[in-house]
Amino acid sequence: MSRGGGTGFPTKRLKYLVALRRLRTPASDGQRPYVGLEDIESGTGRLTNRVTASSPSASSVTDESGRHGAERPHGRAAPSVTDERDSLGTDFERGDVLFGKLRPYLAKAWVAEFAGRCTTEALVMEPLLIEPRFLRDVCLSSRFVGAVDASTFGSKMPRAEWDFIGNLPVPVPDPGTQRAIADHLDRETARLDALVAAKERLLALLAEKRRAVVTRAVTRGLDPRVPTRDSGVPWLGAIPAHWEIRKLGHVASIGNGSTPNRDTASYWTDDGGIPWLNSSVVNQPEVTAADQFVTALAVQKCHLPLVRAGSVLIAVTGQGKTRGRAVVLAIDSTINQHLAFIQPERSRLRPWFLKWTLFAAYDFLRSISDDAGGTKGALTCDGVANLRVPVPPADEQSAILDHVTISVGRFDSLRSVAEKTIAIIRERRSAIISAAVAGKIDVERTACR
Repeated sequence: MSRGGGTGFPTKRLKYLVALRRLRTPASDGQRPYVGLEDIESGTGRLTNRVTASSPSASSVTDESGRHGAERPHGRAAPSVTDERDSLGTDFERGDVLFGKLRPYLAKAWVAEFAGRCTTEALVMEPLLIEPRFLRDVCLSSRFVGAVDASTFGSKMPRAEWDFIGNLPVPVPDPGTQRAIADHLDRETARLDALVAAKERLLALLAEKRRAVVTRAVTRGLDPRVPTRDSGVPWLGAIPAHWEIRKLGHVASIGNGSTPNRDTASYWTDDGGIPWLNSSVVNQPEVTAADQFVTALAVQKCHLPLVRAGSVLIAVTGQGKTRGRAVVLAIDSTINQHLAFIQPERSRLRPWFLKWTLFAAYDFLRSISDDAGGTKGALTCDGVANLRVPVPPADEQSAILDHVTISVGRFDSLRSVAEKTIAIIRERRSAIISAAVAGKIDVERTACR
Protein backbone atom coordinates (compact mmCIF):
# COMPACT_ATOMS: atom_id res chain seq x y z
CA MET A 1 0.00 0.00 0.00
CA SER A 2 1.28 3.47 -0.83
CA ARG A 3 0.33 7.08 -0.65
CA GLY A 4 -0.06 9.19 -3.73
CA GLY A 5 -2.33 9.62 -6.69
CA GLY A 6 -3.26 13.10 -5.50
CA THR A 7 -5.32 11.81 -2.54
CA GLY A 8 -4.96 12.20 1.20
CA PHE A 9 -5.47 8.45 1.77
CA PRO A 10 -3.20 5.44 1.26
CA THR A 11 -3.72 3.87 -2.16
CA LYS A 12 -3.68 0.36 -3.49
CA ARG A 13 -4.12 -1.04 -6.98
CA LEU A 14 -7.73 -1.88 -7.71
CA LYS A 15 -6.99 -5.49 -8.66
CA TYR A 16 -5.84 -6.20 -5.11
CA LEU A 17 -9.11 -4.92 -3.63
CA VAL A 18 -11.66 -6.77 -5.75
CA ALA A 19 -12.21 -10.05 -7.56
CA LEU A 20 -13.23 -9.66 -11.18
CA ARG A 21 -16.08 -11.91 -12.27
CA ARG A 22 -15.05 -13.17 -15.69
CA LEU A 23 -17.53 -15.98 -16.30
CA ARG A 24 -19.48 -15.44 -19.54
CA THR A 25 -22.86 -17.16 -19.62
CA PRO A 26 -25.46 -17.45 -22.39
CA ALA A 27 -29.06 -16.42 -21.92
CA SER A 28 -30.81 -19.01 -19.79
CA ASP A 29 -34.39 -19.21 -18.58
CA GLY A 30 -34.65 -15.49 -17.88
CA GLN A 31 -34.77 -15.87 -14.10
CA ARG A 32 -32.05 -13.29 -13.63
CA PRO A 33 -32.95 -9.71 -14.56
CA TYR A 34 -30.72 -8.26 -17.26
CA VAL A 35 -28.87 -4.95 -16.91
CA GLY A 36 -27.44 -3.23 -19.97
CA LEU A 37 -25.29 -0.11 -19.94
CA GLU A 38 -28.36 1.84 -21.02
CA ASP A 39 -29.95 0.84 -17.72
CA ILE A 40 -27.25 2.56 -15.66
CA GLU A 41 -27.47 6.35 -15.39
CA SER A 42 -24.42 8.41 -16.19
CA GLY A 43 -22.68 9.83 -13.14
CA THR A 44 -25.36 8.99 -10.56
CA GLY A 45 -24.55 5.45 -9.46
CA ARG A 46 -28.11 4.24 -9.91
CA LEU A 47 -30.33 2.46 -12.40
CA THR A 48 -32.78 4.10 -14.74
CA ASN A 49 -36.51 3.43 -14.35
CA ARG A 50 -36.73 1.35 -17.54
CA VAL A 51 -38.51 -1.84 -16.46
CA THR A 52 -40.61 -4.57 -18.01
CA ALA A 53 -43.41 -6.62 -16.53
CA SER A 54 -41.58 -9.81 -17.52
CA SER A 55 -38.52 -8.98 -15.42
CA PRO A 56 -38.37 -10.64 -11.98
CA SER A 57 -39.05 -8.31 -9.06
CA ALA A 58 -35.95 -7.02 -7.32
CA SER A 59 -37.83 -5.64 -4.34
CA SER A 60 -37.11 -8.69 -2.22
CA VAL A 61 -33.35 -8.50 -2.71
CA THR A 62 -32.51 -4.85 -2.39
CA ASP A 63 -30.50 -3.79 0.62
CA GLU A 64 -28.50 -0.99 2.10
CA SER A 65 -25.53 -1.67 -0.19
CA GLY A 66 -27.22 0.37 -2.96
CA ARG A 67 -27.59 4.10 -2.54
CA HIS A 68 -31.09 4.14 -3.96
CA GLY A 69 -32.22 0.65 -3.00
CA ALA A 70 -34.68 2.01 -0.44
CA GLU A 71 -36.26 4.21 -3.07
CA ARG A 72 -37.39 1.31 -5.26
CA PRO A 73 -41.12 0.85 -4.53
CA HIS A 74 -42.22 -2.56 -3.33
CA GLY A 75 -43.07 -4.82 -6.24
CA ARG A 76 -41.32 -2.72 -8.89
CA ALA A 77 -39.71 -4.93 -11.48
CA ALA A 78 -35.98 -5.08 -12.12
CA PRO A 79 -34.42 -3.34 -15.16
CA SER A 80 -35.72 -3.98 -18.64
CA VAL A 81 -34.54 -6.90 -20.68
CA THR A 82 -32.99 -5.87 -23.98
CA ASP A 83 -32.15 -7.73 -27.17
CA GLU A 84 -28.61 -8.17 -25.83
CA ARG A 85 -29.94 -10.66 -23.26
CA ASP A 86 -29.82 -13.30 -25.98
CA SER A 87 -26.03 -13.07 -26.22
CA LEU A 88 -23.30 -13.79 -23.70
CA GLY A 89 -23.48 -11.92 -20.42
CA THR A 90 -21.83 -11.82 -17.02
CA ASP A 91 -23.64 -12.95 -13.90
CA PHE A 92 -23.38 -10.61 -10.93
CA GLU A 93 -24.36 -10.94 -7.30
CA ARG A 94 -25.88 -8.50 -4.85
CA GLY A 95 -23.20 -6.13 -3.59
CA ASP A 96 -21.01 -6.39 -6.70
CA VAL A 97 -19.96 -3.14 -8.37
CA LEU A 98 -20.57 -2.79 -12.11
CA PHE A 99 -18.50 -0.30 -14.12
CA GLY A 100 -19.03 0.47 -17.81
CA LYS A 101 -15.82 -0.01 -19.77
CA LEU A 102 -17.46 1.08 -23.03
CA ARG A 103 -17.35 4.87 -23.36
CA PRO A 104 -16.08 5.19 -19.77
CA TYR A 105 -16.45 8.99 -19.93
CA LEU A 106 -20.16 8.35 -19.32
CA ALA A 107 -19.24 7.37 -15.74
CA LYS A 108 -21.58 4.40 -15.34
CA ALA A 109 -21.11 2.59 -12.04
CA TRP A 110 -23.63 0.81 -9.84
CA VAL A 111 -23.72 -1.31 -6.69
CA ALA A 112 -25.88 -4.33 -7.51
CA GLU A 113 -29.03 -4.35 -5.40
CA PHE A 114 -29.96 -7.86 -6.57
CA ALA A 115 -28.41 -10.81 -8.34
CA GLY A 116 -28.63 -10.55 -12.10
CA ARG A 117 -26.92 -10.74 -15.45
CA CYS A 118 -25.31 -7.85 -17.32
CA THR A 119 -23.70 -6.87 -20.57
CA THR A 120 -20.10 -7.88 -21.12
CA GLU A 121 -19.39 -4.18 -21.67
CA ALA A 122 -19.53 -3.79 -17.88
CA LEU A 123 -16.81 -4.95 -15.54
CA VAL A 124 -18.26 -6.90 -12.62
CA MET A 125 -16.17 -6.45 -9.48
CA GLU A 126 -16.71 -8.35 -6.26
CA PRO A 127 -15.45 -6.04 -3.48
CA LEU A 128 -13.14 -7.91 -1.10
CA LEU A 129 -11.12 -5.30 0.77
CA ILE A 130 -13.19 -2.21 -0.01
CA GLU A 131 -16.71 -1.04 0.87
CA PRO A 132 -18.99 -1.44 -2.19
CA ARG A 133 -20.52 2.04 -2.00
CA PHE A 134 -17.11 3.63 -1.53
CA LEU A 135 -15.81 1.75 -4.58
CA ARG A 136 -18.80 2.93 -6.59
CA ASP A 137 -18.01 6.52 -5.62
CA VAL A 138 -14.36 6.07 -6.56
CA CYS A 139 -15.50 4.78 -9.97
CA LEU A 140 -17.65 7.92 -10.37
CA SER A 141 -14.86 10.32 -9.40
CA SER A 142 -13.42 12.54 -12.11
CA ARG A 143 -9.85 11.35 -11.47
CA PHE A 144 -10.77 7.68 -11.96
CA VAL A 145 -13.05 8.28 -14.96
CA GLY A 146 -10.47 10.55 -16.60
CA ALA A 147 -7.68 8.00 -16.18
CA VAL A 148 -9.80 5.16 -17.59
CA ASP A 149 -11.05 7.27 -20.48
CA ALA A 150 -7.51 8.25 -21.44
CA SER A 151 -6.65 4.56 -21.83
CA THR A 152 -9.40 3.66 -24.30
CA PHE A 153 -8.91 2.38 -27.83
CA GLY A 154 -11.29 2.65 -30.77
CA SER A 155 -12.79 5.90 -32.07
CA LYS A 156 -16.46 5.01 -32.52
CA MET A 157 -16.78 2.55 -29.63
CA PRO A 158 -13.95 3.44 -27.21
CA ARG A 159 -13.30 0.73 -24.62
CA ALA A 160 -10.97 0.32 -21.69
CA GLU A 161 -9.36 -2.93 -20.57
CA TRP A 162 -9.17 -4.49 -17.14
CA ASP A 163 -5.39 -4.85 -17.47
CA PHE A 164 -5.20 -1.06 -17.25
CA ILE A 165 -8.14 -0.40 -14.93
CA GLY A 166 -7.05 -3.06 -12.45
CA ASN A 167 -3.67 -1.37 -12.05
CA LEU A 168 -5.09 2.05 -11.21
CA PRO A 169 -4.32 3.27 -7.68
CA VAL A 170 -7.46 3.53 -5.57
CA PRO A 171 -7.69 5.44 -2.27
CA VAL A 172 -8.15 3.04 0.66
CA PRO A 173 -8.96 4.75 3.96
CA ASP A 174 -9.88 2.56 6.91
CA PRO A 175 -13.27 0.78 6.65
CA GLY A 176 -14.96 3.17 9.07
CA THR A 177 -13.87 6.16 7.02
CA GLN A 178 -15.03 4.46 3.82
CA ARG A 179 -18.48 3.98 5.30
CA ALA A 180 -18.56 7.54 6.62
CA ILE A 181 -17.65 8.92 3.19
CA ALA A 182 -20.25 6.75 1.49
CA ASP A 183 -22.90 7.85 4.00
CA HIS A 184 -21.94 11.50 3.49
CA LEU A 185 -22.15 11.17 -0.28
CA ASP A 186 -25.48 9.36 -0.02
CA ARG A 187 -26.91 12.34 1.86
CA GLU A 188 -25.33 15.05 -0.29
CA THR A 189 -26.05 13.44 -3.66
CA ALA A 190 -29.64 12.69 -2.61
CA ARG A 191 -30.11 16.39 -1.86
CA LEU A 192 -28.62 17.42 -5.19
CA ASP A 193 -30.56 14.73 -7.05
CA ALA A 194 -33.78 16.08 -5.57
CA LEU A 195 -32.93 19.51 -6.96
CA VAL A 196 -32.24 18.01 -10.38
CA ALA A 197 -35.51 16.06 -10.27
CA ALA A 198 -37.42 19.27 -9.49
CA LYS A 199 -35.81 21.02 -12.46
CA GLU A 200 -36.53 18.05 -14.71
CA ARG A 201 -40.19 18.17 -13.67
CA LEU A 202 -40.14 21.85 -14.61
CA LEU A 203 -38.66 20.97 -18.01
CA ALA A 204 -41.41 18.40 -18.59
CA LEU A 205 -44.07 20.94 -17.64
CA LEU A 206 -42.55 23.58 -19.94
CA ALA A 207 -42.46 21.09 -22.83
CA GLU A 208 -46.09 20.15 -22.21
CA LYS A 209 -47.24 23.77 -22.10
CA ARG A 210 -45.14 24.64 -25.16
CA ARG A 211 -46.77 21.86 -27.14
CA ALA A 212 -50.25 22.86 -25.96
CA VAL A 213 -49.76 26.52 -26.92
CA VAL A 214 -48.43 25.65 -30.38
CA THR A 215 -51.05 22.98 -31.05
CA ARG A 216 -53.94 25.24 -30.07
CA ALA A 217 -52.62 28.08 -32.22
CA VAL A 218 -52.20 26.04 -35.41
CA THR A 219 -55.44 24.07 -35.00
CA ARG A 220 -57.84 26.62 -33.45
CA GLY A 221 -56.35 29.98 -34.38
CA LEU A 222 -56.04 32.97 -32.05
CA ASP A 223 -59.67 34.06 -31.68
CA PRO A 224 -61.53 31.84 -29.19
CA ARG A 225 -64.86 33.39 -30.25
CA VAL A 226 -64.71 32.25 -33.88
CA PRO A 227 -67.25 29.57 -34.93
CA THR A 228 -65.75 26.09 -35.34
CA ARG A 229 -66.58 22.92 -37.21
CA ASP A 230 -65.44 19.33 -37.02
CA SER A 231 -62.46 18.86 -39.31
CA GLY A 232 -63.12 15.14 -39.76
CA VAL A 233 -59.45 14.56 -38.94
CA PRO A 234 -58.95 12.67 -35.65
CA TRP A 235 -55.68 14.34 -34.62
CA LEU A 236 -56.97 17.78 -35.58
CA GLY A 237 -60.44 17.94 -34.04
CA ALA A 238 -62.52 21.12 -34.38
CA ILE A 239 -61.10 24.00 -36.45
CA PRO A 240 -62.33 27.51 -37.27
CA ALA A 241 -65.27 27.16 -39.65
CA HIS A 242 -63.69 29.35 -42.35
CA TRP A 243 -60.41 27.36 -42.54
CA GLU A 244 -59.78 24.87 -45.33
CA ILE A 245 -58.65 21.29 -44.90
CA ARG A 246 -56.36 19.97 -47.64
CA LYS A 247 -54.27 16.88 -48.22
CA LEU A 248 -50.68 17.98 -47.95
CA GLY A 249 -49.92 16.59 -51.41
CA HIS A 250 -52.50 19.02 -52.90
CA VAL A 251 -50.69 22.11 -51.59
CA ALA A 252 -47.06 20.93 -51.68
CA SER A 253 -44.56 18.86 -53.64
CA ILE A 254 -43.17 15.89 -51.72
CA GLY A 255 -40.28 13.51 -52.26
CA ASN A 256 -37.19 12.06 -50.65
CA GLY A 257 -33.51 11.65 -51.41
CA SER A 258 -30.74 9.07 -51.43
CA THR A 259 -27.18 8.45 -50.34
CA PRO A 260 -24.53 8.39 -53.09
CA ASN A 261 -22.02 5.54 -52.91
CA ARG A 262 -19.40 6.48 -50.32
CA ASP A 263 -16.75 4.54 -52.24
CA THR A 264 -17.16 6.71 -55.33
CA ALA A 265 -14.80 9.61 -54.68
CA SER A 266 -16.25 11.70 -57.50
CA TYR A 267 -19.59 11.89 -55.64
CA TRP A 268 -18.27 13.58 -52.50
CA THR A 269 -16.30 16.72 -51.74
CA ASP A 270 -15.07 18.40 -48.56
CA ASP A 271 -16.38 21.84 -49.46
CA GLY A 272 -17.64 23.92 -52.34
CA GLY A 273 -20.16 21.26 -53.30
CA ILE A 274 -23.89 20.89 -52.82
CA PRO A 275 -25.03 20.49 -49.21
CA TRP A 276 -26.26 16.98 -48.36
CA LEU A 277 -28.29 16.38 -45.21
CA ASN A 278 -29.21 13.37 -43.08
CA SER A 279 -32.13 12.92 -40.72
CA SER A 280 -30.31 14.30 -37.66
CA VAL A 281 -31.02 17.83 -38.93
CA VAL A 282 -34.64 17.59 -37.78
CA ASN A 283 -33.36 18.05 -34.22
CA GLN A 284 -32.15 21.55 -35.08
CA PRO A 285 -34.31 24.69 -34.68
CA GLU A 286 -33.68 25.46 -38.38
CA VAL A 287 -31.29 24.06 -40.99
CA THR A 288 -28.83 26.83 -41.82
CA ALA A 289 -25.67 24.86 -42.70
CA ALA A 290 -24.38 21.44 -43.71
CA ASP A 291 -21.27 19.44 -42.86
CA GLN A 292 -21.37 17.06 -45.84
CA PHE A 293 -21.32 17.93 -49.54
CA VAL A 294 -21.89 16.09 -52.80
CA THR A 295 -20.85 16.94 -56.33
CA ALA A 296 -23.00 17.87 -59.31
CA LEU A 297 -22.13 14.44 -60.74
CA ALA A 298 -23.69 12.75 -57.70
CA VAL A 299 -26.86 14.80 -58.14
CA GLN A 300 -27.05 13.71 -61.76
CA LYS A 301 -26.16 10.05 -61.35
CA CYS A 302 -27.88 9.31 -58.04
CA HIS A 303 -31.16 11.09 -58.75
CA LEU A 304 -30.77 13.43 -55.81
CA PRO A 305 -33.46 16.12 -55.55
CA LEU A 306 -32.37 19.73 -55.24
CA VAL A 307 -34.48 20.99 -52.36
CA ARG A 308 -35.09 24.73 -52.20
CA ALA A 309 -34.68 26.87 -49.11
CA GLY A 310 -38.10 27.40 -47.55
CA SER A 311 -39.01 23.74 -47.80
CA VAL A 312 -39.83 21.63 -44.76
CA LEU A 313 -37.91 18.43 -44.07
CA ILE A 314 -39.43 15.54 -42.13
CA ALA A 315 -37.68 12.40 -40.88
CA VAL A 316 -39.45 9.37 -42.35
CA THR A 317 -37.38 6.67 -40.66
CA GLY A 318 -35.34 6.37 -37.50
CA GLN A 319 -35.57 5.05 -34.00
CA GLY A 320 -36.07 7.12 -30.87
CA LYS A 321 -37.94 10.39 -31.33
CA THR A 322 -36.50 11.45 -34.70
CA ARG A 323 -39.10 9.90 -36.98
CA GLY A 324 -41.96 12.32 -37.54
CA ARG A 325 -40.01 15.44 -36.56
CA ALA A 326 -39.89 18.33 -39.01
CA VAL A 327 -37.66 21.35 -39.58
CA VAL A 328 -37.59 24.33 -41.94
CA LEU A 329 -34.75 24.38 -44.48
CA ALA A 330 -32.94 27.74 -44.83
CA ILE A 331 -30.43 26.63 -47.51
CA ASP A 332 -30.69 24.91 -50.88
CA SER A 333 -29.57 21.31 -50.44
CA THR A 334 -29.97 17.64 -51.18
CA ILE A 335 -31.14 15.02 -48.69
CA ASN A 336 -30.77 11.33 -47.92
CA GLN A 337 -33.40 8.60 -48.08
CA HIS A 338 -34.33 8.99 -44.42
CA LEU A 339 -35.76 12.45 -45.05
CA ALA A 340 -38.71 13.66 -47.09
CA PHE A 341 -38.93 17.20 -48.40
CA ILE A 342 -42.16 19.16 -48.52
CA GLN A 343 -42.13 22.20 -50.81
CA PRO A 344 -45.37 24.07 -50.04
CA GLU A 345 -47.12 26.42 -52.42
CA ARG A 346 -46.09 29.69 -50.82
CA SER A 347 -49.40 31.38 -51.68
CA ARG A 348 -51.31 28.64 -49.84
CA LEU A 349 -49.12 27.42 -47.00
CA ARG A 350 -46.30 29.15 -45.13
CA PRO A 351 -43.29 26.88 -44.41
CA TRP A 352 -43.13 27.76 -40.71
CA PHE A 353 -46.88 27.29 -40.30
CA LEU A 354 -46.50 23.85 -41.87
CA LYS A 355 -43.56 23.06 -39.59
CA TRP A 356 -45.59 23.85 -36.46
CA THR A 357 -48.60 21.97 -37.87
CA LEU A 358 -46.42 18.88 -38.27
CA PHE A 359 -45.20 19.47 -34.72
CA ALA A 360 -48.83 19.28 -33.57
CA ALA A 361 -49.37 16.15 -35.67
CA TYR A 362 -46.25 14.38 -34.34
CA ASP A 363 -48.07 11.73 -32.31
CA PHE A 364 -50.35 10.93 -35.26
CA LEU A 365 -47.38 10.69 -37.63
CA ARG A 366 -45.69 8.30 -35.23
CA SER A 367 -48.82 6.15 -35.03
CA ILE A 368 -49.24 5.73 -38.78
CA SER A 369 -45.58 4.74 -39.06
CA ASP A 370 -45.77 2.28 -36.17
CA ASP A 371 -48.90 0.20 -36.28
CA ALA A 372 -51.80 2.11 -37.82
CA GLY A 373 -51.07 1.60 -41.48
CA GLY A 374 -48.19 2.25 -43.85
CA THR A 375 -44.75 0.71 -43.51
CA LYS A 376 -43.94 -0.29 -39.94
CA GLY A 377 -41.18 1.84 -38.51
CA ALA A 378 -41.27 4.33 -41.37
CA LEU A 379 -43.36 7.07 -42.90
CA THR A 380 -43.77 7.07 -46.65
CA CYS A 381 -44.01 9.97 -49.06
CA ASP A 382 -47.55 8.81 -49.87
CA GLY A 383 -48.38 8.84 -46.17
CA VAL A 384 -47.06 12.38 -45.84
CA ALA A 385 -48.88 13.48 -48.99
CA ASN A 386 -52.17 12.07 -47.69
CA LEU A 387 -51.89 13.87 -44.36
CA ARG A 388 -54.80 16.30 -44.07
CA VAL A 389 -53.73 19.66 -42.68
CA PRO A 390 -55.47 22.94 -41.84
CA VAL A 391 -54.97 25.81 -44.29
CA PRO A 392 -56.02 29.16 -42.76
CA PRO A 393 -56.07 32.38 -44.79
CA ALA A 394 -52.57 33.79 -45.38
CA ASP A 395 -53.01 36.73 -43.01
CA GLU A 396 -54.08 34.40 -40.19
CA GLN A 397 -51.10 32.16 -40.81
CA SER A 398 -48.83 35.19 -40.38
CA ALA A 399 -50.55 36.26 -37.15
CA ILE A 400 -50.40 32.72 -35.77
CA LEU A 401 -46.69 32.49 -36.59
CA ASP A 402 -45.98 35.77 -34.79
CA HIS A 403 -47.80 34.45 -31.72
CA VAL A 404 -46.08 31.05 -31.83
CA THR A 405 -42.64 32.58 -32.33
CA ILE A 406 -42.99 34.79 -29.25
CA SER A 407 -44.49 32.01 -27.11
CA VAL A 408 -41.92 29.40 -28.13
CA GLY A 409 -39.13 31.90 -27.51
CA ARG A 410 -40.31 32.43 -23.93
CA PHE A 411 -40.61 28.70 -23.23
CA ASP A 412 -37.19 28.02 -24.76
CA SER A 413 -35.58 30.73 -22.64
CA LEU A 414 -37.03 29.19 -19.48
CA ARG A 415 -35.87 25.76 -20.63
CA SER A 416 -32.35 27.06 -21.24
CA VAL A 417 -32.15 28.49 -17.71
CA ALA A 418 -33.37 25.22 -16.19
CA GLU A 419 -30.92 23.15 -18.25
CA LYS A 420 -28.01 25.36 -17.21
CA THR A 421 -29.03 25.00 -13.57
CA ILE A 422 -29.13 21.21 -13.93
CA ALA A 423 -25.66 21.24 -15.48
CA ILE A 424 -24.30 23.31 -12.56
CA ILE A 425 -25.87 20.97 -9.99
CA ARG A 426 -24.42 17.92 -11.73
CA GLU A 427 -20.98 19.51 -11.85
CA ARG A 428 -21.27 20.21 -8.14
CA ARG A 429 -22.31 16.59 -7.54
CA SER A 430 -19.28 15.28 -9.41
CA ALA A 431 -16.95 17.65 -7.59
CA ILE A 432 -18.26 16.56 -4.17
CA ILE A 433 -17.74 12.88 -4.99
CA SER A 434 -14.22 13.49 -6.29
CA ALA A 435 -13.25 15.57 -3.27
CA ALA A 436 -14.72 13.15 -0.72
CA VAL A 437 -13.03 9.99 -2.02
CA ALA A 438 -9.74 11.89 -2.21
CA GLY A 439 -9.94 12.80 1.47
CA LYS A 440 -10.43 16.51 0.84
CA ILE A 441 -13.67 16.72 2.85
CA ASP A 442 -13.85 16.15 6.60
CA VAL A 443 -16.99 14.06 6.48
CA GLU A 444 -17.18 13.60 10.27
CA ARG A 445 -17.17 17.34 10.90
CA THR A 446 -19.67 17.85 8.07
CA ALA A 447 -21.98 15.22 9.56
CA CYS A 448 -22.00 17.05 12.93
CA ARG A 449 -23.24 20.32 11.49
